[in-house]
Amino acid sequence: MVDLDWVAAPIGIDSKRWISRPDCRTILIAAHTMVSCQRLLDIVDLIESDDRVQTVFTVAPDVFNAGLTGYLQRLGALVIPWQQAIHESFDLAIAAAHGGLNELHAPVMLVAHGAGHARVFGSHPPTVYGLDSPRLIRDGRVIASALMLSHEHERDVLARQCPDALPVATVAGDPCFDRLTDSLAMRPAYRRALGITDHQRLVVVSSTWGKDGLFGGAPQLLRTLMAQLSGLRAALLLHPAILGAHGSRQVGAWLRPCLDAGLILADPAEDWRPYIAAADHLIGDRGSVTAYGAAVGLPVLCFQTRGDGQAADGSPQSIVLDTAARLDVTRPLGPQLSAATPVDHRRVAAAITSRPGKSARLLRRAIYRLLGLPERRGSWAAAPAPRVAS
Repeated sequence: MVDLDWVAAPIGIDSKRWISRPDCRTILIAAHTMVSCQRLLDIVDLIESDDRVQTVFTVAPDVFNAGLTGYLQRLGALVIPWQQAIHESFDLAIAAAHGGLNELHAPVMLVAHGAGHARVFGSHPPTVYGLDSPRLIRDGRVIASALMLSHEHERDVLARQCPDALPVATVAGDPCFDRLTDSLAMRPAYRRALGITDHQRLVVVSSTWGKDGLFGGAPQLLRTLMAQLSGLRAALLLHPAILGAHGSRQVGAWLRPCLDAGLILADPAEDWRPYIAAADHLIGDRGSVTAYGAAVGLPVLCFQTRGDGQAADGSPQSIVLDTAARLDVTRPLGPQLSAATPVDHRRVAAAITSRPGKSARLLRRAIYRLLGLPERRGSWAAAPAPRVAS
């Protein structure tokens, strides 16, 4: 049976009949979720302007991949079905999650999709997710040809949990953090785009998914915040998996009183970094966005539950959970926001990346090595995040 969604070019046995630029190296961008896709887009920006390279996207198997194909198509990306992707060969595949990678016919570059590898499971001893053998090895072989780490500490974890992957591991820093820090200079422009005046203070509320995230664990917080705001504005950053699991219509209905009261709800498909760059206060949880906000010096109120101890020792998330002011949902929020101070942002930033400002160069170098191409000369520093839609 023929899959009518399969594309005829630029891949496939007959593609040379249709393409205008032959002999390009073809890179498959395997996006599992909206979050991983956003991380991958930072990396795609580093190489897709090279006229020796053709990028092709696919949506890889994941429980939270709903809507991702449409998002990529709206960006103008060339998207092929997963079933076609696993029946073709590519010069390189890049992914920020693990599902199905063993089915690809390409050298695989694997990167993290959050602030390092902080999630742990088990207890004797706890295992750091993403640096463990079940995720990195299939059929006795390491899946990735290049495993890009953000920090030297992760190499130590890898040595304990999956030593077979050490030969392919490279510490390349964190492209998301580098781009966030480069975006801080655009704070006035981001605030104008959000409609925040010079005399207003912006509170950003960030929630990861799950019952122990802020949105799930403190469902009345947003209504309380909007009722108690005095001269403040509020914006909400929801992990895309929340909308994927419940539906954007339902989440919007739950939030309707808050939206009517002036809450700014970020589109999960847009870049969240301008909101952090524009913020004056951050209310967050165990998620990566909270760690990134703390790392650039925002005062943080941190929502915590009994399960929040499940963050890897030494990770930026564990530092924030241990040192940030704890949110008390039973007390007035105004005094808590006023009293909150930044955590040691240098310590958090140092836990996020041991190659600050260098990720673009290091990632490009690895990509061209895997492609077997000489790297083009030029400056490839991180770029600021795009402005939010006004």
